[in-house]
Amino acid sequence: MTRIRAAVLGSPIEHSLSPVLHRAAYQELGLDDWSYDRFEIDEAALPGFVSGLGPEWAGLSLTMPLKRAVIPLLDGVSDTAASVEAVNTVVLTEDGRRLGDNTDIPGIVAALHERGVEKVSSAAILGAGATASSALAALSRICTGEVTAYVRSSARADEMRQWGERLGVAVRAADWSEAAGALQTPLVIATTPAGATDELAAAVPDTPGTLFDVLYEPWPTALAAAWSQRGGNLLGGLDLLVHQAVLQVEQMTGRSPAPLEVMRRAGLAALSGAH
Repeated sequence: MTRIRAAVLGSPIEHSLSPVLHRAAYQELGLDDWSYDRFEIDEAALPGFVSGLGPEWAGLSLTMPLKRAVIPLLDGVSDTAASVEAVNTVVLTEDGRRLGDNTDIPGIVAALHERGVEKVSSAAILGAGATASSALAALSRICTGEVTAYVRSSARADEMRQWGERLGVAVRAADWSEAAGALQTPLVIATTPAGATDELAAAVPDTPGTLFDVLYEPWPTALAAAWSQRGGNLLGGLDLLVHQAVLQVEQMTGRSPAPLEVMRRAGLAALSGAH
């Protein structure tokens, strides 16, 4: 029996939960001839890896630092991925084409919709990296007013304003020293590394709105824990990971809908087993 292959690529990749989620989906869908692996691949190794893929390959998931590096290697890129110049999903078609997409953006939107957040009048983003641009693209679909980006440098501020112009979002950049003010908005998306928002935990308001903290390890962050204690609507990195992986499974396998709850349970079990 010919096995059909998919994998996640990145560096570092050791702790990626993607294999857990995708394998759980394959098992639930009865795709016994599908496999999903992880490969430690940096930007220098990526062209050689992609050029060596045979016809048994159906798709790739990409994490840092490959989301932009892969674009020149593709035959086509979706409008969603092009909007932020970041590809996290490659589908390898039967006729040999490599097509790139970004499932992080609709994944953020789907996760928020699941928690009852359909539209917001304003929002805040903590951080200005690659995930922040995807968050901004997601907010272009649900935020009717201004988005404030809290950043640590004027260069990052300029970058976020430029992304806003490109995505059609009104972006105001603010210095990180003012980040406690972000917590007053109806929706806060934290895209910063572990520990970066710990200092904000004491500033969570008495009646917080929605916090989407894209980290899943460690979890909960100090900010997420304080938010939850005050009764705020809280989403974490696993919510994003599962929703974007659902879309990847559907694109790579052609089977829809992917088993969201099965994948979520597998992710939760893997995280709890890591502690």
